[in-house]
Amino acid sequence: MLELVGANGDAASSNSMDRARPLPHPAPSAGLRIALAGGGTGGHIVPGRHLLAQHSGPLDHVLWFCTGRPVEDRAFAGLREELGGAPFERCELELEPDGGGAPTKSRLLLRTWPAVRQARAALRAHRSEVLIGLGGFTCLPAVLAAKSLGIPIALLEINAVRGKATRWLSPLSTRVFHAWRGTLPKGGTSERHVLTGPPLAPQFALGAVSEAAADSARAELGFQPERPLLVVLGGSQGAGALNDFVRNHLGEFSRRGVQVLHQTGPGRLEQGAAPRVGYRKVEFVHDVHAALSAATLVLCRGGASTLAEVAALRRPAWVVPYPHHADRQQERNARELGQGVELVEESRLGASFAQELVQFTLGSGARELARRSEELARAMPLDAAERIWKELAPLARTRRESAARA
Repeated sequence: MLELVGANGDAASSNSMDRARPLPHPAPSAGLRIALAGGGTGGHIVPGRHLLAQHSGPLDHVLWFCTGRPVEDRAFAGLREELGGAPFERCELELEPDGGGAPTKSRLLLRTWPAVRQARAALRAHRSEVLIGLGGFTCLPAVLAAKSLGIPIALLEINAVRGKATRWLSPLSTRVFHAWRGTLPKGGTSERHVLTGPPLAPQFALGAVSEAAADSARAELGFQPERPLLVVLGGSQGAGALNDFVRNHLGEFSRRGVQVLHQTGPGRLEQGAAPRVGYRKVEFVHDVHAALSAATLVLCRGGASTLAEVAALRRPAWVVPYPHHADRQQERNARELGQGVELVEESRLGASFAQELVQFTLGSGARELARRSEELARAMPLDAAERIWKELAPLARTRRESAARA
């Protein structure tokens, strides 16, 4: 998952938000009181942030169930400001072992019911009106708690393969939002199962940028605007195979006049190539929109959010899926984009592949790049957040009316 926010922000103040606190009884308001469950990785947080960023109406309160991992401070940085003053609380569900990492099945069984009680208390204290599960093991106690309180539950499946949270918890949910057609049940869409596309950050929801904007983005990133740019994205943790490819074959790109922006991953700058003109390596891409706007083409892993952003800006991509997922998750994510992307096995990352990319960036593949851009435009809806909010708002109203009658 790509880093979408900088390292600075409100992370230092997050300790004051670690535990949900009761609030005074509110005055009547049309604002939504929403709870989200998902943490541990950016992939379980970023889609929820995108969703919140595109809420058109007022938000009275946001409660987020997470794991408490340090990486979450970075993922949540700046969210308080994005919410426009709406109160925001993080509630850490104590499921992980002391050393961190995903809990074993036995620990999850042992810790689930205490976490359900903790989640129930937080949901009641903040009078949450709807819960959105974003994936990961924090969804289990949060969903069980919401169900016990009669709070409507929605799940968001962001990948092209159903995760455990979706498989286990969809029977308890009122809505399941599917980013990709491949995770829909055999019967297709229904009142419960809604095909929405993946939520996008507001700037990505505007779609492709003009050629003039692309030139400007290259200049702002320190590249020559008239020369093509290959953007290499290894995900939030980086990808050793992509780093090796860039380091070993940067000479071919430089010799042919192709510039390279290379995201190595945290602590992996030394895996990049030696400094030279037209090459820039960074641990994180803090402004992904600028980087993809500047790109002529993209070489990347197959994370769902990465591919959604690539497709939204119609940037043709060569996708190297992480090869060790048992369910081939990243490969299946890429296949949802049809002929807009090309799948590449790690074994292909050699000299001939470098020459192939050079040919495309230098213009001999211009017609093919244009065709792939058109394919991406057809594959990627830009209004997923709007579709989801249209479903969530009535659920929240139903809960509010029910609570008023109680």
